[in-house]
Amino acid sequence: MQILTETITQPSRYQVPDGCALVIFGASGDLTRRKLLPALYALAHDGLLPDRFAVIGFARREKDHEAFRDEMRGAVEQFSRLHPLNAEVWDRLARGLYYVAASFEDPAGYERLRVLLADADRQHGTGGNRLYYLATPPAAYAEIVARLGAAGLVSKAWDGPHDTDPAPEAHGCCRIIVEKPFGRNLATALALNAEIHRVFHEQQVYRIDHYLGKETVQNILTFRFGNSIFEPLWNRRYVDHVQLLVAEDLGVEGRGSYYDTAGAMRDMAQNHMLQLLSLVAMEPPATFEPDAVRDEKVKVLRAIRPVPAERADDTTVRAQYISGQLHGKKIAAYADEPEVTAETAMETFVALRLEIDNWRWAGVPFYLRTGKALPKRVTEVTIQYRQPPLLLFQQAAHAGHENQDIVQPNRLTLRIQPDEGISLRVGLKPPGPRISLVPARLGFSYREAFRVDPEEAYERLLLDCMLGDSTLFIRRDEVESAWALVTPVVEAWAAAGRTGLAYYPAGSWGPKEADRFIEADGREWVNP
Repeated sequence: MQILTETITQPSRYQVPDGCALVIFGASGDLTRRKLLPALYALAHDGLLPDRFAVIGFARREKDHEAFRDEMRGAVEQFSRLHPLNAEVWDRLARGLYYVAASFEDPAGYERLRVLLADADRQHGTGGNRLYYLATPPAAYAEIVARLGAAGLVSKAWDGPHDTDPAPEAHGCCRIIVEKPFGRNLATALALNAEIHRVFHEQQVYRIDHYLGKETVQNILTFRFGNSIFEPLWNRRYVDHVQLLVAEDLGVEGRGSYYDTAGAMRDMAQNHMLQLLSLVAMEPPATFEPDAVRDEKVKVLRAIRPVPAERADDTTVRAQYISGQLHGKKIAAYADEPEVTAETAMETFVALRLEIDNWRWAGVPFYLRTGKALPKRVTEVTIQYRQPPLLLFQQAAHAGHENQDIVQPNRLTLRIQPDEGISLRVGLKPPGPRISLVPARLGFSYREAFRVDPEEAYERLLLDCMLGDSTLFIRRDEVESAWALVTPVVEAWAAAGRTGLAYYPAGSWGPKEADRFIEADGREWVNP
């Protein structure tokens, strides 16, 4: 059953930010090619980039400005959601593209960067506003931050956000965007925060998690708090349990060296999944101001019952995929992937049960599940409601229906990706003389309702950073609270090695141990 929706005409949602120069460290990498430049092009196409704007790529590979522009044009043509490329829009963006070839440790490179930034202020009217993006391996973060500070390229607050005419005088304001993973455990996250705060104030630090830029993730808040029929039922009195699923239908795809030091818990659960959980479970903020929202998310993370190392096996399942069939292709076992260490104990699948000890959620388990080489690429949140305490539909067997009618619980599903939308499972009477129930779905499709594909997450996040809106970025205490929860578990797994590690064939929904894990609670996994 589909909900009938009118096509919605959307008003302009954003103001144009103040002029600025964006410096991308690691500009020769995949993130810049696949996400950042296509996002900037889309913003320019939609009229959301300031006229006074420049981009400076900073990386080791030798190339000049023109070569960088040519490469980025090819990247936009290949990866942008907008086709075909609009030459006028691209030319306008390309005029502000520059490149510095230097290692991240080279002081001379930062001096050349200083010169280019000064030129951008004069030629493009960027007003001394700086936005630094760390699109590099995490090991380089502290070095780059320290070099920026030593070179005098960091100033204080950004007054923004209005783009004024004529160009404002240079006032030297800046922000820094830091990609995940932000540390490997609580100790390294604390150390990295300390290194960054030697140079930048917390208000200038934008820790990015691209999941938070997805329209459907933001819809969790508006759906909950903007509809009075759901928020009163969003608590332990009515909810039986919550499931969060982040499934990938690929193996490690040549990223064995990275993944074998990260694993599913660090790569997905510690950041994306705990962020989703906090949005689902948080209390209504007083306002949608950045710190009001993030305060409530931190309260959720701090209310999650700690998982001591000695109880890790009781509340978690970890597994690794072995050879199997996926989309009709043979997939090699994770242990046989290039750059994966022999006898590896790294998990590619995690299932865990978390409890939130607060008035809203006490006694409601949250089941998190993520893995690689699963049958389908999907991210969704499922809220399963309690069974109604009625015997009305538990009828005796009858012809064509040898078993008693089973009342399936109401289930609300928030699909984050792909096929973004919301569905609600309800019980309805089918045609015929008998009173019985069959499950039916009420559905909302993002594309059908709005007649557009959702914008890419990086478009929203880059624009928000330029506007100075940190709502969708992760604050220091969020990072540290998430690591405080996860660190005892990953340390227990590291100490155990392969002991306790389960296995599952590629193309399956995970190991049998995960099924037994949730079935022991009288529940079952929701597989799309």
